[in-house]
Amino acid sequence: MRGYQSRPLQTLLSNYLIEQTLLGNGLASAFDYQAALADTDLAQTLELQRKALAGFDTGTLEAQKESVAFWVNAYNFFMLEQILTERPDGQLVASVWDYGGRVNPFVDSVFERKNFVIGGERFSLSQIEKGVLLGEDYQSRGWKDARVHFAVNCASVGCPPLREQIYTTANLEALLEENTRRAFNTQRHLRVTGNTLYGTELFKWYRQDFVEAEGSVQAFIRRWITSTMTGLLICRPTWGWQFSSDVEKMMEIFSICIDQKRIGARLCITNVKIHNDRSKMNSKLEMVR
Repeated sequence: MRGYQSRPLQTLLSNYLIEQTLLGNGLASAFDYQAALADTDLAQTLELQRKALAGFDTGTLEAQKESVAFWVNAYNFFMLEQILTERPDGQLVASVWDYGGRVNPFVDSVFERKNFVIGGERFSLSQIEKGVLLGEDYQSRGWKDARVHFAVNCASVGCPPLREQIYTTANLEALLEENTRRAFNTQRHLRVTGNTLYGTELFKWYRQDFVEAEGSVQAFIRRWITSTMTGLLICRPTWGWQFSSDVEKMMEIFSICIDQKRIGARLCITNVKIHNDRSKMNSKLEMVR
């Protein structure tokens, strides 16, 4: 990526991101915003990365891996920058929705604000994710990859975790595969209770992306899961929008993991049905709230 410097983002991740491997090789991570705010070099680090992105010519992105890596890094940086720089009354917000869009529908959500400059053009986080990484141009080039949903991070515990290294041409494929497989080993994103498989709400919000990738949501799960599970219904756990910044709370949330021995090799995901009975789903989710 000629002319682009990603060292400032890597500095933030190296200094303030904590990754935790979970039982069954799941993964959780937490970004220490308070420690970052106490860093006297933070403003300079953020400004260096902003300038690098604002001045970068995206037209030089000619190959799939360098392009995907660039845009994923841009999304993740701008999400972090948003939280670190817009603090009402000097305080970190408890959730990205505190910026508007849900509690206050008359204010654009953080995902729809065109506040982020790349190559002299203003983008919203939604445009980066849905318009570029999962957009028509990428699709026409054969670059669209549903695993990107497990790489961009919305700074909430419901999101697949932020990683401690930036994405590069060299590590992109390995990280996309690892992120997806480890998400499916993580209770928050995929778990079994009785004969029911609970999957992340990403499967509801971006169903078409997974269908385009593998033919169905079920096939996508089957393609990337490391366990074999059969005869299961699939439901969607409640998405956690609180910030992924409190390491102890994050570990509590992810502490109940899939028991690989209980699942066993006799189960696999076939003929999966979407479970739409909210009352039944809510009662089954009480154990993880």
